[in-house]
Amino acid sequence: MTAIPAGDGATMAAHGKGNRENAPSPDAMVIRRTLAEIRPLADEATAYFYALLFVRDPGVRDMFPVAMTGQRDRIFRALLTAAERIDDRAALTDYLCELGRGHRKYGTRPEHYPTVGECLMAALERYAPASWGADAEAAWVRAYTLISQIMIDAAAEAELRSPPWWHAEIVGHERRTSDVAVVTVRPDQPYPFRAGQYTTLETPWWPREWRCFSFASCPRPDGLLSFHVKAVPAGWVSRALVHRARVGDVLRLGPPGGSMTLDHSSGHGVLCVGGGTGIAPIRALVEEAAEYGGRRRVEVFFGANRDAELYDLDHLQDLERRHPWLAVRPVVAEYATRGYSGQLPDAVRKFGPWPEFDGYLSGPPPMIRKGVEALVSSGIPEDRIRHDFPGEAGTGHTESAK
Repeated sequence: MTAIPAGDGATMAAHGKGNRENAPSPDAMVIRRTLAEIRPLADEATAYFYALLFVRDPGVRDMFPVAMTGQRDRIFRALLTAAERIDDRAALTDYLCELGRGHRKYGTRPEHYPTVGECLMAALERYAPASWGADAEAAWVRAYTLISQIMIDAAAEAELRSPPWWHAEIVGHERRTSDVAVVTVRPDQPYPFRAGQYTTLETPWWPREWRCFSFASCPRPDGLLSFHVKAVPAGWVSRALVHRARVGDVLRLGPPGGSMTLDHSSGHGVLCVGGGTGIAPIRALVEEAAEYGGRRRVEVFFGANRDAELYDLDHLQDLERRHPWLAVRPVVAEYATRGYSGQLPDAVRKFGPWPEFDGYLSGPPPMIRKGVEALVSSGIPEDRIRHDFPGEAGTGHTESAK
């Protein structure tokens, strides 16, 4: 098998410059055939990849949590996702830079990448035999060389200006419902981020279990950060944060991530759709819009299954009373006493169309997918719709129903 170098971006650049033409590059075609073959066997391939990785480099196992149920497929899935985007150089670079910066908190170093690459090739060869061969191996080596170099460079650049993680003391813990808490923390040093982004949190009760949570406000003068956390049945970290955490406990924060940020150069209005604790980054976006003088119309749809789940509605309605450019519409799936009854996507369509707006979506993945369909059918082009699926980028798993 070909040895995997730590990364040399020139290799891939010489084989094609990441074109975004209609016709895929030869490497992209080969890679997609491999992906199509391995997809039905992804669980087996993932298990084999990790088993081989831990045998070849036993020290890597200490970078992962004791229970691999949540973490198990993230690296492997992220590598496959990156390879699938090999022709879209801009999107690939954005995706991989965030991964490279985020993986610093696990202790990832440049010397880890060759072994990971060799284990990836071994898994592909074993579980995609029909499409594997000299051409496929060469294409994947070129792709992985580019992928690893982008991640290594992004981590090295981040190391010059920020730590791999921040310690943060809990200074506020407010229960809003039986399973939702607002957790406020004070980082041990300045933490730069933008409204609409998210971070990963590690608790002292579940070492190396990192989970994604959105910032519930824009940057504050006092440097405090707030998160809306919903305890979900299988959510070890979220349940600990809601039911176990107390003022004085210390968490660890990874770097910020996500692209659901306001484009202040846009002349369009802002249409925000948030479901459950997904309203947290929407609230932050509204606060940032207010700081910029409220020059744009902002429409907020806050979805919940029951009235009691509209835990932050009073705050949003207070903002609405103070800002004439803001409209807040609560939408409750069951019978509503505080807003509109029905499904969130239907309500968005009902009050549309929205061709003069940019769309922002935050909530559980099924809601986001249906929300995108609703916004597109209401006149917003898909390239003006922003949302994130934190956890699918290999940086953590979202427990908070963001």
